Amino acid sequence: MRNLDLTALRSFVAIAETGGVTRAAGVLNLTQSAVSMQIKRLEESLDLKLLERAGRQVVLSPAGEQLLSYARRMVTLNDEIMDKLTDKGVEGSVSLGVPHDIVYPVVSKVLQQFRAQFPNVQVDLRASFTRELQDGLTRGEYDLILTTEEGLMSQGETLSRARMSWTGAEGGTIWRQRPLKLGFSQRCMFRPLVQKVLDREGIEWVMAMETDSDRTIEATIGADLAICVAIEGTEPPHMVPIQHGGALPELPVSLINMYGAKQAQSPVVSSLAELLRQGYGDLKSGGRVGTTVLREVG
Repeated sequence: MRNLDLTALRSFVAIAETGGVTRAAGVLNLTQSAVSMQIKRLEESLDLKLLERAGRQVVLSPAGEQLLSYARRMVTLNDEIMDKLTDKGVEGSVSLGVPHDIVYPVVSKVLQQFRAQFPNVQVDLRASFTRELQDGLTRGEYDLILTTEEGLMSQGETLSRARMSWTGAEGGTIWRQRPLKLGFSQRCMFRPLVQKVLDREGIEWVMAMETDSDRTIEATIGADLAICVAIEGTEPPHMVPIQHGGALPELPVSLINMYGAKQAQSPVVSSLAELLRQGYGDLKSGGRVGTTVLREVG
């Protein structure tokens, strides 16, 4: 009988989820050469090629894509057995604060990865505004927070730097009308910045509504009754960047920052912080989080 090496399967899953051998080695606390050797043994045991080069990238082969779902299930089942029967699973909770407009796509994928590593740790995810998140971290309400800012305060680190883009309904035309109809919550960090840019360019604007409800704003924009801005790559599924051909002014760069990681005392919090770094590293490099396109191999 032939048996698959569960350790090698865990490394294979880590490579697929983190984007490469080097990052997988960091998550698994192994050397890069050890992870590469495990993948080599796994390929030899199956007599299949699991990773393939595509130009300067590395992708999962068709066999690798097929194996991935099985490997995830086997690793998850193994961890469940160990947690249930040995009662040694890491338990507890971690609180994460995130601005409403960057929950997707990175944070949701990161939480999936975190749950796979720490199935018994509860994540308290709270969406709020950057200023409120910063105040909450000071009061000890959060272990980690993400913010969207033009600069970086002390004890923070920048995860991503990207230009803001005008965003509206798919196929929408409201952006052509003047005065320009805007949809921002009253406490949105981007609101005064966008107003300043439009005033500087002499473009008339009005607020389509006055609300602090992000759901209301998203519904309004999705109905093509207003437009807003988003950090490139973080647009909600029902909104798209507006292809305005220069009819709207260029927007500045915004930072996605993380606070709390440098003060973290818990390895669980540190692990979540590292997954967030990796997730936004993929976004910054132009990759799509959660795909099977990998960027390097050891």
